[in-house]
Amino acid sequence: MEETTGYRLTLCLQKLSDAEFLKFKELLRNAPEKHKLKPIPWTTIKRTSRKDMEMLLNTHYPERVWGISLRLFLDINREDLWIMTQELKRDKQRPYKETMKTIFKYIWTQENYIHFQNEEYQVIIKKQYSALQETFDHQLKPVTAVVLGNIGEGKSTFLRKAMLDWASGNLWQNRFQYVFFFSLISLNNITELSLAQLLLSKLSESSEALDDILSNPKRILFILEGFDYLNFDLELRTNLCSDWRKHLPTQIVLGSLLQKVMLPESSLLLELGPQSEPKIYPLLQYPKNIIIGGFNSAMQLYCMLFFNIDKGLEVFKYIQTSKPLFSLCSNPYACWMVCSTLKQQCDRGDRIILPLGTDTILYTMFMLSSFRSVYANCSSKENRARLKTLCTLAVEGMWKRVFVFNSEDLRRNRICESEQTVWLQVNFLNTRGDCFVFYNPALQWYFAALFYFLREDKDKPHPIIGSLPQLLKEIYACGETQWSMTGIFVFGIATEIVAAMLKPHFGFIPSKEVRQEILKCFRSLSQGDCSGKLSPQRLFDGLLDSQEEPFETQVLDLFEEMTIDISSTDELSLAKIYLLKSQKLKKLHLHIQHRIFSEIYNPEEGDLEEFTQEKTKIKKEWSELCRIFQNLQVLDLDSCNFSETAIQDLCSSMSPPLMMPLNAFKLQRMSCSFMTNFGNGALFPTLLRLPHLKSLNLYGTNLSSDVVENMCSVLKCPTCRVEELLLGNCDISSEACGVIATSLTKCKVKHLSLVENPLKNEGVMLLCQILKHPSCVLKTLMLSYCCLTFIACGHLYEALLCNRSLSLLDLGSNFLEDTGVNILCEALKDPTCCLQELWLSGCYLTTACCEGISAVLLRNKNLKTLKLGNNSIQDTGVQQLCEALRNPECKLQCLGLDMCEFTTGSCADLALALTKCKTLTSLNLDWMTFDPDGLELLCEALNHKACNLKVLGLDKSASSKESQMLLEGVEKKNLIILHYPWINEERKKRGVCLVWNSKN
Repeated sequence: MEETTGYRLTLCLQKLSDAEFLKFKELLRNAPEKHKLKPIPWTTIKRTSRKDMEMLLNTHYPERVWGISLRLFLDINREDLWIMTQELKRDKQRPYKETMKTIFKYIWTQENYIHFQNEEYQVIIKKQYSALQETFDHQLKPVTAVVLGNIGEGKSTFLRKAMLDWASGNLWQNRFQYVFFFSLISLNNITELSLAQLLLSKLSESSEALDDILSNPKRILFILEGFDYLNFDLELRTNLCSDWRKHLPTQIVLGSLLQKVMLPESSLLLELGPQSEPKIYPLLQYPKNIIIGGFNSAMQLYCMLFFNIDKGLEVFKYIQTSKPLFSLCSNPYACWMVCSTLKQQCDRGDRIILPLGTDTILYTMFMLSSFRSVYANCSSKENRARLKTLCTLAVEGMWKRVFVFNSEDLRRNRICESEQTVWLQVNFLNTRGDCFVFYNPALQWYFAALFYFLREDKDKPHPIIGSLPQLLKEIYACGETQWSMTGIFVFGIATEIVAAMLKPHFGFIPSKEVRQEILKCFRSLSQGDCSGKLSPQRLFDGLLDSQEEPFETQVLDLFEEMTIDISSTDELSLAKIYLLKSQKLKKLHLHIQHRIFSEIYNPEEGDLEEFTQEKTKIKKEWSELCRIFQNLQVLDLDSCNFSETAIQDLCSSMSPPLMMPLNAFKLQRMSCSFMTNFGNGALFPTLLRLPHLKSLNLYGTNLSSDVVENMCSVLKCPTCRVEELLLGNCDISSEACGVIATSLTKCKVKHLSLVENPLKNEGVMLLCQILKHPSCVLKTLMLSYCCLTFIACGHLYEALLCNRSLSLLDLGSNFLEDTGVNILCEALKDPTCCLQELWLSGCYLTTACCEGISAVLLRNKNLKTLKLGNNSIQDTGVQQLCEALRNPECKLQCLGLDMCEFTTGSCADLALALTKCKTLTSLNLDWMTFDPDGLELLCEALNHKACNLKVLGLDKSASSKESQMLLEGVEKKNLIILHYPWINEERKKRGVCLVWNSKN
């Protein structure tokens, strides 16, 4: 299943060139005569592939395979394979640790693109290696360690080095008796297994018994890599299993191991990349991080070792001349590609040249240089056909989520055996046992992107392969993070410079046509249902690889609204570049994670000098990014963690230069929800004077008394035009509420939300005093979850009789009880009361208040909306309300009875009311479950020609299939049935914002 079974004779044969393999066959043909063996027919030998050769030898010469192979390798002058075969032969008798030493020594010396000797690599990873040793100390406690870093930074190499050092006796000797290394991409096509089966695949060539090994799990370490490339999800589960012998779905076995249900005393060492970290990290118990950083400090040494000292210094200086190239080479795999490309140019006698700038150009230069080293004299038509087969394999694997390919996969995509050998030689493909993988996952993404430029209408690839628009939608709108590099490469290959590089060798590249297809696709995405799901950050990554100004402008001009999550300095820099170019942008939702503006130095994340340089860069980038705010109409700074300096820069961005009039600022709505540091309120004098600003939402941001004072002093200024002030969950006290109330007579605020604040009755009393003032223009007052009792209703009674502007009052989720609502009803029965909407959900009401409410419905012609959800109204209360609804004097349009504890017995009353009330257009019965007979009565009423209902709140999925069919029939009568029908409207009016997460 993994490396152990795969590094046999087949691996040696795959290292032969076509000519050498043919010579091997010819020598095998003559071997029987020379060694007195029964001959194998030449036709059989001739058509046998490398993969099948070992089986052929075992079939005809079962006792002499190793001996024959050793002699043949010597006869074709491949002493290295003779040595390797000897070692593999000895592995049959070796214990597990010795077998692992042979395997990982070969991986390190032959397949590792780092090209460092052990000692040199040890110097480069000194810090991380020390962390690795300290993480797994001598105490036999289970530890979970996580190696983090970007693609190509050397995480897998680091883990292979650890495995080699353990097997060689240089690491963890007093800690782990057994270390098992698994590349998880080999499990993608395995739907079910057991941990025992997985471990036995490693022990197949050693003498250890599995029961003996697992008897002491404290001495076992599992090294797991490849989480980024799993084609199934691992998530928090409750159906896990502790039995390591039991066959289960693969994800259950891995989840049980990760979540410490299976072998909880064992330790884990995991490799997580950008795609897998947010998914896997939450599953782990107290993980310890080891961060693989850049390659900058080792780059010069690497170049000198790759070439020689003089040539290496020359190459390093060449790399240094370009900042973009130097940045690319901080990634070890990219540095290897650069050095490989330059070496091939030198070997051909070409002038050293490497176009600068982007990932796509680097991958294209590497691909071209490697391709030309074999097929330089072939026509572009032949080359295109060859390359297309590799690209089809890559893209098919991408759509299938397959990263390990067998020989049949290659044959099906018309990759012949000779081409297999070439792709292995030029490091496009690599072997994984008897199978193949792309040399680096990013290389598969590159060839997958190239497929869309080489395919022709007559081609008929596997039907699972989606079109380019489907690919772009998956990446940019559906959150397919695994394919993000493919999206970058599509943008890059579509440039004129890359198309020109490819054309001489592979013919016409339709870059212009693809650019138009990209534009068409993004135009569709920006205008359709996916507009709110688009990932600008990934779009910016693609545009960075494009670097063609006209095309960038065309793409960015498609977007009037963006939602961006910034988690690193590089993302902040990229966002700044493209947001400043987004001339049509009107709405920006921006989340900046805590570490960006954090001023607390963490030694684990680098040295102090790097930290200081990063903070200087962040300040500069943020200050420049703030310039865009003056052009926006809507700005949401969702859950941002600002420092004092960042707040000051934000203030400065809102303050116009001397020559710029205030009218130049277009901002109309601003939200600063869950801001952890709002400063001392210095933002208010700047922000609240912007001439077009009408709405400010500070939900979830704690406001001290001083900050509230600062805000209110500016609200009272004649230049302040704010009409909507949303201060929910801001920890506003009764006293601070009084300050806000005082400002209401001198400001233009018409909509005020103070939900989820401990105002108490005292705070509402102060508000009511202002509501009675003739200068108060407040129309909407939201007071849910404000710790109110029936006493507050006494103050509101007087305010409702005096006030002529208030149209909506939200008192939901307060302890008002029947007593409080009956007081309110007395005010509402007065014909001069102007209130149009009253929200009383969750106010501990019973049937006892329904008589008073019914009287209001008959006498008050202004009240249009009444929300009574989540109260114990019961059947008697519903009956009283329905009597009022049937009266022609009732003008109610919207009634909420969700979660009101009544039964199917009320359906007859509701049905009659629906056919009699001419004004009722919206009824919320959500979370209520009715018997089929009751629901049938309701549906008959809803189908009645006299029923005017347009919206019904009900969870259809909670009903039986028969009831669902009835409801679907009713929906055809221009009726909308919704679960949570009013939740978005209520959140909007209350100003409630959800805590930011990556799915928001």
